Amino acid sequence: MTSYLTVRDVLLRDTFNSARVVAGAGGLHKQVKWSHILEVDEVESLINGGELILSTGVGLRLDLDTQLAYVKRLIEKNTACICFELGAYIQQVPEEIIELANKKDFPIVVFDEIVKFVDITQDLHALITNKHYEILSQLDKLSNKFIELSMAPNGILKILQELHQHFKESALFITNESKPFYYPVSAKEKDSLIRLYLQNTNSNLSAQQMFTVDQHSFAMMPVRGLGQVWGHLCLQTKGEMADEFLFLILDRAALAITQILLRNRTIEERKQNLEDQFVQKVLNGRSYNSENLQLYIPVHRHKLAYRVVIIKTDDMENTGTDWEETRLRRSMMIRLLFKNHGLFPAVSITESEIAVIAAFPSEVMREKDLFKKIIHTLIDMKEVHFPAFSQRTCGISMSYHDIKYASRAYEEAQETFELQSASVTDACFYDDLGIYRLLIQLKKSGQLERYIQDYLTPIMDYDKQMENKLFETLTVFLECGGVVKNSADRLFIVRQTLYNRLELLKTILGEDFMEPQNRLALEVAIKAYKLDQWTGTREKTAE
Repeated sequence: MTSYLTVRDVLLRDTFNSARVVAGAGGLHKQVKWSHILEVDEVESLINGGELILSTGVGLRLDLDTQLAYVKRLIEKNTACICFELGAYIQQVPEEIIELANKKDFPIVVFDEIVKFVDITQDLHALITNKHYEILSQLDKLSNKFIELSMAPNGILKILQELHQHFKESALFITNESKPFYYPVSAKEKDSLIRLYLQNTNSNLSAQQMFTVDQHSFAMMPVRGLGQVWGHLCLQTKGEMADEFLFLILDRAALAITQILLRNRTIEERKQNLEDQFVQKVLNGRSYNSENLQLYIPVHRHKLAYRVVIIKTDDMENTGTDWEETRLRRSMMIRLLFKNHGLFPAVSITESEIAVIAAFPSEVMREKDLFKKIIHTLIDMKEVHFPAFSQRTCGISMSYHDIKYASRAYEEAQETFELQSASVTDACFYDDLGIYRLLIQLKKSGQLERYIQDYLTPIMDYDKQMENKLFETLTVFLECGGVVKNSADRLFIVRQTLYNRLELLKTILGEDFMEPQNRLALEVAIKAYKLDQWTGTREKTAE
């Protein structure tokens, strides 16, 4: 017996004593959501799906093609079945319609005597309403039971046991961790089958679904927390059990499991305060207890390399009493995200910045792709405890093998973030900054301003005196590779105007300013000027 009302259940009612099935017996398991008296052939606007249709057959008095089209539309609208009263309008159902109904497992029921449709509808509507009430009561009872079990020791296993007792089927919780959760013991062999399915399927694993492995059917509900899928709750089923009520129960069970996992991870996260202090000491070049290094970053055991990742949050409004809770949730999210991509994170969280020392096995190829996937995941996250990623521009350092370079890596990540946030570059990785890596060092040594003056001062002075746009023209001309047409289009000037400006540039810079060596020096000087302008603006803002 299913949790919902089926066509088979309806046929057992007293109001159907004179009824018999003439076609579509294979569909008697279909759910009946409501009953509807329908005597017109326009069904699209009147049917939602799941209805038991009552008719005197007046709609079948038309030609056979129209009759077949009528039944096909009922099937397409997912009606549960149609019941005809044999009499004045229809004496028998045409063989062609019976053949169609059998092919589509669409039940056709006939009454051999006159019946009162009003009695049928009243009976079925009362039955459906009571059934719905019973389902809600049962769901509420199970939900309370799941909540109670979530507070008990070994709560996940006890929730699986409760599911097994209710449905008499195997229940499993599948996670990325090696520890399996299943009930009863005989369900152990299904654990590996489901894991293999999850690894190889192209299905959307973040949505509830039915699937079959090795001729076993399962209903699956993702267990979510902090914007991510933590695992999958699976219940073995028979085909007729795959109803909405089953997924409602699995959803309540999944919520209870989420609470268990969240509570466990919160407890673990509260132990990470020492890790936060350790990470800050390492990144800022202060002395730290070397024994803690292996505890937080197991570099010696795994021969790991690492990058430093910073994410700016700018959350000064969250420094109130709820900040500790926000910090814990962010730490859990970041830690879980990095671990899910095969990294070993050591995390520090402040109101304005998240800093991660993200270690990974040295032999990993294309490890930058792992960090790119993490960035994309952060972009997709819509978590109340994590602001939109557009406000969390990140910077990622070079890859290092020795932790003694962590402060250098932290500085690289900071510099990458600052250049990106100022729109000097769109690179997230320090590796991808190109010439700016050298220009930053020149800026620190104090040589950058002199380099800019040597190459660009004559042009800047001319622009000031003559109110011209030679610097802009030079910049665009170089960016367009010396192509006159493209340069003129970008500058919104005619070619002759551009030729005149180029002649002025030759007069100031020399006839050979576009020779490879001179051109490279000018391109570097322009990038240096942009960097110097940005750092100057930042310093004024800081004052």
